[in-house]
Amino acid sequence: MRQRLILAGALSASLVLSGCLGQQQNGGQQGAENRNADAKDVTLTITSNSVAGGKNALGAAWIADWVIPRFTEAQKAKGVNATVKFDGIGSDDKDYKTKIALDFNTGGGGDVVELDGIWLGEFAQAGQVKPLDEVVGREKADAWDGWGQVPDAVEALGKFENKRYGIPVGTDGRVLFFNKKLFAQAGLPADWQPKSWDDIITAGQKLKALPGVIPIQLNGGTAMTEATTMQGVLPLLVGTGKQIYQDGKWLGASQNLRDVLGLYQRIYGGGLGDPLMQQEAKGRDRSFAQFAENKIGILMESDYFWRSVVEPTKGVAKMADRNTAVGWALVPAKTSGAGVGGQDFVSMSGGAIRVVNPNTKYPQQAWELLQFMNSFEATKARLAGSAQLTQRDDVNKEVLAGDPMLNFIATKVLPITRFRPGLADYPAVSSALQQATADVISGKSPDDVAAAYQAALVKVVGQDKVAGG
Repeated sequence: MRQRLILAGALSASLVLSGCLGQQQNGGQQGAENRNADAKDVTLTITSNSVAGGKNALGAAWIADWVIPRFTEAQKAKGVNATVKFDGIGSDDKDYKTKIALDFNTGGGGDVVELDGIWLGEFAQAGQVKPLDEVVGREKADAWDGWGQVPDAVEALGKFENKRYGIPVGTDGRVLFFNKKLFAQAGLPADWQPKSWDDIITAGQKLKALPGVIPIQLNGGTAMTEATTMQGVLPLLVGTGKQIYQDGKWLGASQNLRDVLGLYQRIYGGGLGDPLMQQEAKGRDRSFAQFAENKIGILMESDYFWRSVVEPTKGVAKMADRNTAVGWALVPAKTSGAGVGGQDFVSMSGGAIRVVNPNTKYPQQAWELLQFMNSFEATKARLAGSAQLTQRDDVNKEVLAGDPMLNFIATKVLPITRFRPGLADYPAVSSALQQATADVISGKSPDDVAAAYQAALVKVVGQDKVAGG
């Protein structure tokens, strides 16, 4: 709520400052997307929440040392003298979000701006960012050859209300990780792929027979914050055929939500998970350590778990035998075909996007820069030799060829994934979902918890924005 007030205040305070510019650029003037298109001297700025020696330092180095010199060289070959500046911030996400909102509202800011995909809807509804069709022209926006390398599901990260606003920077995916050594002891297969929630529970019950082993870790409660929502509630919810926000409304105390809460009850009320760990401030970190110590059988996480947590040499919970001991499987829908769109398997993803600032003096040149930053060569260079998921299929095919887990995410998970709604109310809705799981884990019934969630949701978004319940 406080952030929305800040953004609304910034918008009100900037009306006088930006009114003339807005009328000039966005008031229906024909050809606004082509202003200064033939300029031979161009100055562009890239804004990103990264800084040398600080936050996202590798991304900052990529912009400063790779993107800028190569783009200016390419422009020079076309007879254009391009000066590209880097506005690296390096602050916490809330401060960065407030800064770029103020920039947008006062007619300033970078020409190419990076923002968290979850903010897109909020900025779009406030008119602070605009569809690419409006900023650079539909023909130019559609003509980028890179779209064919961005899976439709990933492209959705840069869309709001079915309109393209930007290009995804990268993404991830959620799967079920499992310990093959514990599976072998419990008589479970090394190529395990559950086809329903019941299959997960059945595997958990077999793992329960192993002394000192937590069968299933499904993030829950308020201490794990957004990890509960993204690695728990939302993947399960799409597995019931519904998303948390669709058709302009938030999902209330529907049967779908009660089904999700019911699975939490089966896990934590049935002795298949550790309820106390969900209450600890560092419970998620402890779950990582216990998995690495062969004490957790099944854990739902993003590919971050594979590449940064149990990574054998640099991980925060190193597993020397990761490559042979860790298995992965798609998250099944509640039952076959019950997922969103009739899917048998589901996932959730996150990521950032880059947009062209509607205030730019050089929309065509800024669009050229944005395309350049998302080209095959630039995307590959951004990885700096690491194996990590990108927004482009062709880059993933090359750089992930030697990593079967990340290749699995790229080829099997991304085509079926979904994203969080990028709306101002989402953080409050997410908090209400976290509280709902905490209540179930503590022993309350799913029906009672769903009713309490419904009341909390209505209080946040209003009755007219709630579906179900």
